[in-house]
Amino acid sequence: MANKGPAYGLSRQVQDKIEQKYDTELEARLVEWIVAQCGPAVGKPEAGKLGFQTWLKDGCVLCELINSLCKDKPVKKIQSSSMAFKQMEQVSQFLNAAERYGIIKTDMFQTVDLWEGKDLAAVQRTLMALGSIAVTKDDGAFRGDPNWFFKKAQENRRDFSDYQMKEGKNVIGLQMGSNKGASQSGMTGYGRPRQIMNP
Repeated sequence: MANKGPAYGLSRQVQDKIEQKYDTELEARLVEWIVAQCGPAVGKPEAGKLGFQTWLKDGCVLCELINSLCKDKPVKKIQSSSMAFKQMEQVSQFLNAAERYGIIKTDMFQTVDLWEGKDLAAVQRTLMALGSIAVTKDDGAFRGDPNWFFKKAQENRRDFSDYQMKEGKNVIGLQMGSNKGASQSGMTGYGRPRQIMNP
């Protein structure tokens, strides 16, 4: 990766906005969940954004996390490496496995967001989405406090009979407005000028 100097002007403002989205309380909750889910072998990072990034950067912790949630272990080979492309490849394997697990593309971070520390808030969003899906699936693989994550909505299909569908066509919804209490009393006939009387 090429070393980049400091950003100026609009680039700096955009980067500042992205950095403001990072939540340190959420970081602590995510670390607690990952340790509860994967076990103490994954260790704990130093507090702060840089510690969180360094902990997840090589992809090992992320791959352990997705493997602990899936019964079929989607990432077969997890190995720590100091080579950048190997680390980025493991992060990429995590992202592919997470997408198969059910995370939608818009909730996913890019590998460079984590690796270069460009948008760690996006990493937090991905981990929150992963936790939410794990809680929603309720297949026994989730470990930790389910109150840390929100449950995703489940499908609630309704089947109406043809009779019920026909009845629904006769109902005028209140979104259309109401004409209750409307009358034409006090209206003058069309074409006549308005009568203005002086007292």
